[in-house]
Amino acid sequence: MNSPAAYSTIVATGRAVPESVVTNEQVEKDCRLEPGWIRQRTGILQRPVVEPHQAVSDLAISAGQIAVGKFSHRVDLPAISMLILATSTPDYLLPPTGPFVADQLGLGTIPAFDMAVACSGFLYALQMADGFCRTQHGSVLIIAANVLSKRVTPEDPATAAIFADGAGAVVLSPSSEAGIRGFRLESDGSGFDCLKIPDGGSKTAFHAGSLAENNHKMKINDGMAVFRYAVESMARLGQAVLHDCGVPVEDVDYWLPHQANLRIIESARQRLGIAKEKTGVTIDRFANSSAATIPIALDYFLDSQTISPGQQILMTTAAAGLTSGAALVRLPRDLNSPENE
Repeated sequence: MNSPAAYSTIVATGRAVPESVVTNEQVEKDCRLEPGWIRQRTGILQRPVVEPHQAVSDLAISAGQIAVGKFSHRVDLPAISMLILATSTPDYLLPPTGPFVADQLGLGTIPAFDMAVACSGFLYALQMADGFCRTQHGSVLIIAANVLSKRVTPEDPATAAIFADGAGAVVLSPSSEAGIRGFRLESDGSGFDCLKIPDGGSKTAFHAGSLAENNHKMKINDGMAVFRYAVESMARLGQAVLHDCGVPVEDVDYWLPHQANLRIIESARQRLGIAKEKTGVTIDRFANSSAATIPIALDYFLDSQTISPGQQILMTTAAAGLTSGAALVRLPRDLNSPENE
């Protein structure tokens, strides 16, 4: 067995966001809303959406190819030995989509699987990958991807106004320096029914009325409960992980919250005490792609040089289930570098 590594670190990132978008004007017309209603309440300007023939695997493969392409130049790192696909919208209920993505990326017969933790999926996958890197001394490809445009009701503003499609990817590798500094993950099953797709699982199989009742689409039964939970848990867990790591909030270079709603982000920001200029917001252009929002934002802000290699990043999320999490990450100075330094 390989000797365990002390730490792990993110060595490559990638993202795939559809070019086609659904505008606020279109959603507001379909939902019979006043012009400006969506932007005022959510901060969203548009939603990237896939073409009808595309599936979550298409986005996952595209994001994965970018991250793997950057990783492949890093010859000093162990090969990718696991793939985790964080998604709530797999290609099929059965089989899992992860093995297909791994095959299409040319990763061979490595373990590959889906992880369904809704919007918290990326941080849950990150902690699992961190453990694998440290104990098995292999690299892990994490892809968070969702096609939520096929799970919204066009006439329902609670879902149609918010959700979109996209994929973000990172490669995590063993490291002698602490890139992944700390985690806090949590769940509260008392809010299990707040947001769900009612039919299609083992509880209630698809039936003759499923399509007519839109029970194959997302339904938010208690939006205010989700809002309160997201604000409270992201702020509390963010503060907790900073305390665990002995890092004052002032030393955080950038905060990447899950992009659920601009009002949620702003309320959590105030509780955390993070400066506005250190807050990463992409919901205006990318909307809410569930687990994919944080890795998409990370790659986007690295590309725009808003975030720099070597900086310390706080990530927080909250999701259906209810689930939530926080992670403190220090990015390596040669992140996404085309060659070893």
